[in-house]
Amino acid sequence: MNWNRTLTVARTDLKQLIQARDFWGPMVVLGALFFVILPTILLTMITQIGTVGSLNQISETLEVLPADVQEQVQGSSPEGRTGYALAVFLFAPVAVIVPLTISTAVGAATIVGEREKGTGEFLANSPADVKEIYVGKLIASLLPGYMTTAIGFGMYSVVVNLTVGPEVGGWFFPTAQWWVMILWVLPPFLAICLSLVLRLSAKVQSTAAAQQASGLISLPLIMLAYGQATGVLLGAGWVPLVLGAVAWGVALLSLQRGVRSVTRSRLLGVAGGI
Repeated sequence: MNWNRTLTVARTDLKQLIQARDFWGPMVVLGALFFVILPTILLTMITQIGTVGSLNQISETLEVLPADVQEQVQGSSPEGRTGYALAVFLFAPVAVIVPLTISTAVGAATIVGEREKGTGEFLANSPADVKEIYVGKLIASLLPGYMTTAIGFGMYSVVVNLTVGPEVGGWFFPTAQWWVMILWVLPPFLAICLSLVLRLSAKVQSTAAAQQASGLISLPLIMLAYGQATGVLLGAGWVPLVLGAVAWGVALLSLQRGVRSVTRSRLLGVAGGI
């Protein structure tokens, strides 16, 4: 495989994505809302504005958590303990939903969009073979999701440490469990989702159909990834590590098989290739 041709395909898609303000504009708003705005409002209300009675009630609900999880909760005051628990354990879906949503939206249109724009014929007759086209499209779809995770995770860490840190004795986030979730659990689920979405994008006839079908695929994967992320954050021992390894294996197999979905006839929109 020629990596120069592969990266050319990826760069072309990424340049088009950057120029599509109607796409990345709402995505930026979505990321800012879930990673920064909502956590800032919620955690500030709890640590600075919440009443003693309400905070005591929320703090008491922490007793329903497993004993080993309760031991992880830091803070000597109701404000600190509540803020810590919400920051570490409640916002797990943020790191799962946002990148999966963004990468799925990009991947859904990446191949069928070539036919709709009339560039499928040019790509089909280019020197790049189908494997190089597939990998290039995959890179262009994965990067926005991974970049969103990295940037959003960094911004969320700053928000948590600024709002909750003073209540628990200093900067504490990210915790070890969050590193496991971000670096080990989330990436394979993102790759699995993209491998399936790219297959759909190659087979359907329109971007709208690809987006509808990709939603049906991404939803159960989001729920599964969220379950694994929650297990990691709640300290489920070695089980999430093993399941993460299984997810990596499934991801690699799915990506390898996904190459077959991209053919020159499908890029041309020939009925026989669909």
